[in-house]
Amino acid sequence: MNKRRAARRRGLAASDDVMWSLMQAAHAVESQLEEALAQVELSGAKLAALTQLVEAGEPVALGELAARCACVRSNITQLVDRLEADKLVRRVDDAADRRSLRAAITPLGRERQAAGAKKVDEVRRKLGKALGAIDHAALKRALSDLD
Repeated sequence: MNKRRAARRRGLAASDDVMWSLMQAAHAVESQLEEALAQVELSGAKLAALTQLVEAGEPVALGELAARCACVRSNITQLVDRLEADKLVRRVDDAADRRSLRAAITPLGRERQAAGAKKVDEVRRKLGKALGAIDHAALKRALSDLD
């Protein structure tokens, strides 16, 4: 009976170690992304919004941009304020609804988005090298089970 408890404790300790290791790894990756994006004067939120605007290929209503970025309208309004102050986005009238505004990416915004995407790819490649010996498919399956 005591052997079973000890084995269970060891199993919990091992999973606990894995949990903390995953949390530390996530923090390290997040820090590297933040540092890389800071080099091109972006944050993750700014890059996400700019990427949505580039992919849309046209000005996007703020409510729709909020949905695409999975955030609430008040957050997207503040984010667009910051992007507009940085001259990366401008607000334009919505031809279909005079009460609404759309966010339009500027040429500088396109440049900065492309630079940010390159920085993200650099971090992704660095992570890929660090995890080179690991079975990526197995890791992806194991992490997807956490959802």
